[in-house]
Amino acid sequence: MSAPMASVRSAAPRGEGDPVGAIEAADVAETPPRSDGTLDFGPLRDVLGFHITLASIVTVAMFERHVGQPFGLRKAEFSLLMLLLANGATPAKRLARTLRLSAPNLTMLIDRMQAKHWLRRERNPADRRSQLVVLSTEGLALARRAQTAAKTMERSVLRRLSPAERAMLIELLVKVAGDAASGDAAALE
Repeated sequence: MSAPMASVRSAAPRGEGDPVGAIEAADVAETPPRSDGTLDFGPLRDVLGFHITLASIVTVAMFERHVGQPFGLRKAEFSLLMLLLANGATPAKRLARTLRLSAPNLTMLIDRMQAKHWLRRERNPADRRSQLVVLSTEGLALARRAQTAAKTMERSVLRRLSPAERAMLIELLVKVAGDAASGDAAALE
């Protein structure tokens, strides 16, 4: 009597006709499909980046609906407006570090926003070698309107969280992102 056929494909060298990235059947869970139609996350259950990505899909869609489309703002433009609204005239280098942007990318962002008359560059009186980025009158008005819309967006996104959970989530995400102000190299590794 011969042995029963195994349902597991052996790990033979890949040859012609084998699909690229073929995996052994033993690596695939043989669990029945869920009745609610959802998938088991398997190893993704413990992958922080996966959950951040899922949350990002929701938050980016909400941003586009409440802020991006109504005000014609990209996420980086909105972030820069909010930083300038909160901090006033700020050295470009500090903005780049906070937004995790390279100097050339920040320059392109500032150029684009300056062309829209949302901000301007001024000489830094404390250090004539550097420039400060300053909201224009039009940029200040836009930043205030976008900030109000963002508050509505945040309420919509975070309605599933208690105030304590929201504070904890933000604290944990700040920790994961690292401390840009101190130049935390681990944040970018």
